[in-house]
Amino acid sequence: MIISQNSSVLFHYSLSDKSGNKIDSSPADEPLAYIHGQGKIIPGLEKAMEGKKSGDVMIVTIDPKDAYGERQEQMVQQIPRANFKAEDIKVGMRFEATTQNGPASVVVTDLTEETVTVDGNHPLAGKTLTFDIRIAEVKEAAKDEIDECCNESGCSKKTG
Repeated sequence: MIISQNSSVLFHYSLSDKSGNKIDSSPADEPLAYIHGQGKIIPGLEKAMEGKKSGDVMIVTIDPKDAYGERQEQMVQQIPRANFKAEDIKVGMRFEATTQNGPASVVVTDLTEETVTVDGNHPLAGKTLTFDIRIAEVKEAAKDEIDECCNESGCSKKTG
């Protein structure tokens, strides 16, 4: 079976940046599971996997616009330190911020006595990504798999 709308797909991957530095990979014994066409993986990767089948191996380079988007400098803000309830704030800490567009995850990137600089960009925003993919399994997803797997929290269960 080829990968198409509502296919249940299991694949192994290794992810690296433009310089070849490894960023992430699937565990050797646990491929990533998703239902194709549900928007649960980055658009460029989902498009590249369309039409592939079990056993296919490919290397795909995805531009930022088809991955996590370009970095947006307006998503970097200095917030008065008094606005934070946490006493022991450190660079690298993540917080859930309330924005006019709803909740957003931000990371602390800089601290002064008066301000906390937070960045709401995805950590991979603005990066060209290269995926080394091996498709382990493709099958038609059952309705209950689609209902169980694809919700607001993403595809979190192995569909195989």
